[in-house]
Amino acid sequence: MRILHTMLRVGNLEKSLTFYTQVLGMKLLRRKDYPDGKFTLAFVGYQDEASGTVLELTHNWDTQAYNLGEGFGHIAIEVDDAYQACENTKKLGGKVTREAGPMKHGTTIIAFVEDPDGYKIEFIQKKQPAPSNTND
Repeated sequence: MRILHTMLRVGNLEKSLTFYTQVLGMKLLRRKDYPDGKFTLAFVGYQDEASGTVLELTHNWDTQAYNLGEGFGHIAIEVDDAYQACENTKKLGGKVTREAGPMKHGTTIIAFVEDPDGYKIEFIQKKQPAPSNTND
């Protein structure tokens, strides 16, 4: 078994696609309109669906906004440099809600941004491998 995707309902599909593809650098993998059901599904991700987990953005044509609820936490994305990821997000018009820095009770470097619908995305800075101790 493996996780295929996480589905998010979005109020404005074009704004969401711009955020996930241009600000976060994902690829639009596929998109399909369902006129009888009045909704569109768009799948975005960093890898194709066969080799990675992706996001399914669901746009119900008659709904402009959703109550995000209290149960959803965030989507986590590993980045090489959380500080640079925040700068890039701001340059591209994205909203940084917590600047990059060490987490409150640890040393992992994290940051938070929001997509156009208010969903939280956490940047987690990739851990650098420990230097090898070779005595040549």
